Amino acid sequence: MSSDHLKLYESSGSPNSRRVRIFIAEKGICVSRVPVDLGAKEQFSEAYTKINPRRVVPTLVIKDGTAIGEVPAILRYLEEAHPNTPLLGTSPKDKALVTMWERRMELEGFAAVMETVRNKVPGLRGRAIAGAHDYEQIPDLVERGRQRIADFHGDLEIRLRQAPYVAGDQFSVADITAVVTVDFATKALDLAIPDGNSASRRWYDKIAARPSFAA
Repeated sequence: MSSDHLKLYESSGSPNSRRVRIFIAEKGICVSRVPVDLGAKEQFSEAYTKINPRRVVPTLVIKDGTAIGEVPAILRYLEEAHPNTPLLGTSPKDKALVTMWERRMELEGFAAVMETVRNKVPGLRGRAIAGAHDYEQIPDLVERGRQRIADFHGDLEIRLRQAPYVAGDQFSVADITAVVTVDFATKALDLAIPDGNSASRRWYDKIAARPSFAA
């Protein structure tokens, strides 16, 4: 599906960027990707700050020049503009359930990993919270974050014993956020799916087999 007027400013190392890339791949949307080098602090450049004053990735710029930041907003725009292969639900009930579960994956999983990483990694001193303002790290939040991630894995296992996908019977954006969270925790903190979580492992392997997983 051609959408050459769409530009996605993103980073290969950004978990939030990956959430959008997987979504785009699942829907088959053609988007021009513009790399932002986080290691070189390109997100703080004057040019990028004009695009996204919060100085974070990803940002989607549409045909009329409007810049859309924040992952849920980007995904909402893409879903509405390209309704084929719906990933945010179809019926009112399904949309509500997908939103509910995706929100839980983000708050209870993704945010926990992000908080832990940003308060732990030496290179993020003074940038413990992503955004326009600088905040110092709080080392005590690292241990709490590890507990939150352990709880996330436990809750995810319970859910996946009840349903094949996070939001129910169909693959959705809730699975995208969840799988990116699992990979983020594994790679950044060595907190992978626990050995005994068989339902989570079956789910993960099923998601990892999808072509979009490599996005």
